[in-house]
Amino acid sequence: MAADSEPESEVFEITDFTTASEWERFISKVEEVLNDWKLIGNSLGRPLEKGIFTSGTWEEKSDEISFADFKFSVTHHYLVQESVDKEGRDEILEDAIPQSMQDLLCMNNDFPPRAHCLVRWYGLREFVVIAPAAHSDAVLSESKCNLLLSSVSIALGNTGCQVPLFVQIHHKWRRMYVGECQGPGIRTDFEMVHLRKVPNQYTHLSGLLDIFKSKIGCPLTPLPPVSIAIRFTYVLQDWQQYFWPQQPPDIDALVGGEVGGLEFGKLPFGACEDPISELHLATTWPHLTEGIIVDNDVYSDLDPIQAPHWSVRVRKADNPQCLLGDFVTEFFKICRRKESTDEILGRSTFEEEGREIADITHALSKLTEPTPVPIHKLSVSNMVHTAKKKIRKHRGLEESPLNNDVLNTILLFLFPDAASEKTLDGTTSIDNSNLPSESEDYNLYNQFKSAPSDSLTYKLALCLCMINFYHGGLKGVAHLWQEFVLEMRFRWENNFLIPGLTGGPPDLRCCLLHQKLQMLNCCIERKKARDEGKKTSDNITNTYPGDVGKAADLLGPDHRKDTDKEKGEVGKSWDSWSDSDEEFFECLSDTEELKGNGQESGKKGGPKEMVNLKPEGRLHQHGRLTLLHNGEPLYIPVTQEPAPMTEDLLEEQSEVLAKLGTSAEGAHLRARMQSACLLSDMESFKAANPGCILEDFVRWYSPRDYIEEEVIDEKGDVILKGELSARMKIPSNMWVEAWETAKPIPARRQRRLFDDTREAEKVLHYLAFQKPADLARHLLPCVIHAAVLKVKEEESLENISSVKKIIKQIISHSSKVLHFPNPEDKKLEEIIHQITNVEAIIARARSLKAKFGTEKCEQEEEKEDLERFVSCLLEQPEVLVTGAGRGHAGRIIHKLFVNAQRAAAMAPPEEELKRVGCPEERRHNPVSDFPAPAGRELILRTTVPRPAPYSKALPQRMYSVLTKEDFRLAGAFSSDTSFF
Repeated sequence: MAADSEPESEVFEITDFTTASEWERFISKVEEVLNDWKLIGNSLGRPLEKGIFTSGTWEEKSDEISFADFKFSVTHHYLVQESVDKEGRDEILEDAIPQSMQDLLCMNNDFPPRAHCLVRWYGLREFVVIAPAAHSDAVLSESKCNLLLSSVSIALGNTGCQVPLFVQIHHKWRRMYVGECQGPGIRTDFEMVHLRKVPNQYTHLSGLLDIFKSKIGCPLTPLPPVSIAIRFTYVLQDWQQYFWPQQPPDIDALVGGEVGGLEFGKLPFGACEDPISELHLATTWPHLTEGIIVDNDVYSDLDPIQAPHWSVRVRKADNPQCLLGDFVTEFFKICRRKESTDEILGRSTFEEEGREIADITHALSKLTEPTPVPIHKLSVSNMVHTAKKKIRKHRGLEESPLNNDVLNTILLFLFPDAASEKTLDGTTSIDNSNLPSESEDYNLYNQFKSAPSDSLTYKLALCLCMINFYHGGLKGVAHLWQEFVLEMRFRWENNFLIPGLTGGPPDLRCCLLHQKLQMLNCCIERKKARDEGKKTSDNITNTYPGDVGKAADLLGPDHRKDTDKEKGEVGKSWDSWSDSDEEFFECLSDTEELKGNGQESGKKGGPKEMVNLKPEGRLHQHGRLTLLHNGEPLYIPVTQEPAPMTEDLLEEQSEVLAKLGTSAEGAHLRARMQSACLLSDMESFKAANPGCILEDFVRWYSPRDYIEEEVIDEKGDVILKGELSARMKIPSNMWVEAWETAKPIPARRQRRLFDDTREAEKVLHYLAFQKPADLARHLLPCVIHAAVLKVKEEESLENISSVKKIIKQIISHSSKVLHFPNPEDKKLEEIIHQITNVEAIIARARSLKAKFGTEKCEQEEEKEDLERFVSCLLEQPEVLVTGAGRGHAGRIIHKLFVNAQRAAAMAPPEEELKRVGCPEERRHNPVSDFPAPAGRELILRTTVPRPAPYSKALPQRMYSVLTKEDFRLAGAFSSDTSFF
């Protein structure tokens, strides 16, 4: 090893004193980037179409290089175009003028409304910019500028690149660029002047022509004519005769008698200020020749009314205050609050003589308490009585976050049944006649996981939104929520169904809060039915149903069980069955029950002993099935409905089942937990069909598990022989075990699968301990749902196609975000921001329609033109005015400027009318129709030989822009490097 390494140790480092300098390395890096991007040689594209700079697609790619330790970014900007076919390429001459030099003379894309500044100044379709990488860095000294420019020149010469290369100098906000473009024997220098104060002689065309000619320094006489394009921009800021039509909501009217609580169901909409701040009118003279017009410091021929082209753009107000956006944003802010309701209101919210729901363990005591006497007439004063009493105990009534009027208005809006004069029996929980049709809008709650737009939850969300914004903020929200929970308890204790909720088990497609309220309604329904059953059974003598067919006739075919379905769908609940007018049973003591029903003999499982039992709890006859043992008709029993569950309970149950593991004991325990419903049904079946066996039950309950085959008996007749399926014959089968333990007990005497008292107390406890932040999170999907519906409703009045697309995107985005249990705040903010943007667009559309008077047009053609014009203004950066100053829109714009000028000069209307009407007077009147141009842009072009008379004739161009605080000249001057 040592021997091997000895020769290597003799190698010594050779110092090369010809190494490249930092400058040379920098040039080689520039060349390397140009080679990587394949910007070598001449690549002529198609001629530029009119307006392609705005309608076409611009792309860019960047790289980073450094000069010593100073970093630069190199960016290639280019317009995406189809490449020229091969035949066209063959025709390109080697000494052809580079593409960018030809673009200098192209007039199809002067003054593009939206483009990179170098595109606007020079009309280039492709260029490369080298700029300091850090935003704060700048190349300020003249020597560094020259060094960079010479680096660019060398790199272009070495590579043969014909794409213009610019270097950004000075501070970035000044947008100062110098650059170069090289071709075969020709070169274009891009130079720039940027001043704050404008020399007087350069404020008009004649002075700028002098600069241009002197800069060209063409030796030819006479000089070829200069082509001129001019654009003057006028700004209108004063909309004198147009007040912004949006009125802020009348807060007092919301509580006043003439409007009433219905306003609480509506969201506000619109911008509080005019969302259009300025109108910019650009008057353009695209093709003028030197000598045709006069524009100097004494006189100008450039009258905007006579300009052949008019184009308009509107400047939108920065972040206009939008009512709907503010409403939703303020409500979203509650989600970030940490305080509980107790902390906000400064007291124990739900105390009632120190015992109300301090401990959930007291819930079971409700079972032994006498049922409260129902109050037949519910009024607002009843509803808020207890809450007000407690507030008075702690502080004066006037200190409550919500005053009585507002609170009563909201409670009447949420609980309209409280205002009805008729007795409240609570038979229906929602008025089906007022339900909206199953339209796309109505079903949005499925996608958003919110609540139907006619539900109590949805209305509550809107009310809390309004309270938060107008009536007391967070304290008001906490106060209303407290009143709401008290009302829920009141309804539970007095058997009043909650209005605005569809019947049936909780709808898992809705938000959890809506499910909880539905669960409470289920509890109230069960409790109400049970209480009424007890009352009736006390008053009416028990009867034994000799003919159970009556019940079947009464209930009709709709209540028959679908034999192919599992237990989940039962026609008639056990509660409502026990309340029917036909049959009532008194609950026997355990001993009597055992004696009367032969329970002991039932345990033996012998069907013979069970035949003597009295059939109980029959719903109706099956129709075609008979019992296998004795041939009696098979009766479908009244069964208990499965316990309704909310999604959090389902999740909790699935977690418990998952934790039982996969062991045999765990699996058995899981099966026992899941078979509670099955056992209940078996008991009901045994009670309704004395003498039945497991096969009878399976034939009704799960027909697919009873297999029938045609066999030939001893006599040669074909008969049907049936047996249980393989899974039912497995030893220790859950069904067999359950059947053996099941006793013949009708549903009404069974232990309840659904303990409504316990579940109701759990729901009330859950509601009582919701913080305002939790509440806002639950209801935010409803608020977003309402906001989207409001935006859709408002858009339908305006019919803006771009907004339709955005609303579809919002719905799609929201449905993805809101289906997660805890959506990220950032994603929710994005949705709210999108809704606000749409609101601003619609407000802009209304503002423009008001200004252009689209509704006032009498002629249909003119109205259509103006509506098309307004919609283009919203969607395009700049819109051409058809007919310029003489078209429909042009006349209105002219009038707007005239009115603004009149207001500025304080001219009386009579004089103004004369001045507008008579051209002669208008000419002599010192007040012109238009203000001084806010911006003047000129493009001067020509083709001349430089620097000698015998040089090649090459394109020359100079762009000038003059605004109030800015003057810029951007020149591109080409010269012949072969013949000079």
